[in-house]
Amino acid sequence: MKKTTYFAVFEPCKGGGYSVYFPDLPGCTSAGDDYAQAAEMATEALGLHLYEMEKDGDDIPLASLPSELEIYPETEKDYLVSPVSTYLDLVKNRLDNRAVKTNLTIPAWLKEAAEEQNINFSQVLQAALKEQLQIR
Repeated sequence: MKKTTYFAVFEPCKGGGYSVYFPDLPGCTSAGDDYAQAAEMATEALGLHLYEMEKDGDDIPLASLPSELEIYPETEKDYLVSPVSTYLDLVKNRLDNRAVKTNLTIPAWLKEAAEEQNINFSQVLQAALKEQLQIR
């Protein structure tokens, strides 16, 4: 399993806590009430951001070394640069296999007959879709 690491900028907030951004990944930001929470949220943000980039077919940039990072000019002083890692395979597995709700329309009599037989609609639909798509 491959670990992916990028450097994040942890910026202290005036009211406490930290905001976080990844210079190599514009738009990938997070925050937390303290450093530990900010680090945890940054890990989550990194995984989700890379997952969406990969899903959209975007090129994923190589991680810069800390000395090469472009720190935003408006960053508060006393910022910290710290590595943040994620396992993209685990993120993909969790997100691709999560249960999602979908709406469908069937005749009322069919719904009533299935409910009388205690049919699990989700199981039947999943099995039928897998068969239709020829997925084992």
